[in-house]
Amino acid sequence: MRIVIVEDNTPLRESLGLLLGGEHNLEVVGSFGVAEEALPVICAERPDALLVDLGLPGMSGIELIRRVKAAAPEVEALVHTISEDRGSVFAALKAGAAGYILKGVTPRELIEALNDLGTGGAPMSPKIARAVIKEFQDADTSEEYILTTREREIVAKLEEGLTYKELAQLLCVSHHTIHSHVKNIYEKLHAKGRRDALAKAKRKGII
Repeated sequence: MRIVIVEDNTPLRESLGLLLGGEHNLEVVGSFGVAEEALPVICAERPDALLVDLGLPGMSGIELIRRVKAAAPEVEALVHTISEDRGSVFAALKAGAAGYILKGVTPRELIEALNDLGTGGAPMSPKIARAVIKEFQDADTSEEYILTTREREIVAKLEEGLTYKELAQLLCVSHHTIHSHVKNIYEKLHAKGRRDALAKAKRKGII
């Protein structure tokens, strides 16, 4: 199985490369810290699998998955992330991810997940699988919870008219962090901009 890794944590990315490259049936054909550099290589190389984090600088992992599946639908995407909030999980699956593994699994579990992916499986960490099952069992669950608590807070402040700079100061985070949150909000709500995001958030009962 030919794999491309997209992970912005350099030590982890290098460790993953060594781990996976050491398996006789796995070959790492690309390793990148940002999605923008990975995308053209993935489209050219057409690997069997993409191992991708969601919290990337610039283009998010969710957007990368969406673009890869549009250009090369045969490439299977396995999310490898710390994010377990339901909004991220379902946004990634809807974008085209075939599996969702939380960071912290053992090396063997990750390798087994990739092998499972390669044989047509849909590997998921137990907590993620449980969340997916609950989503189907709980048909009346409100769409309010598609966003994280922090994302809902940001949407509410955007409705009040706060700028990104004011939000960053209020929440004691960087301007870049606010941009990342807003980008995730737009993706989860499938919004084209601020006005569209606020309108959809109101319709879904988020604000």
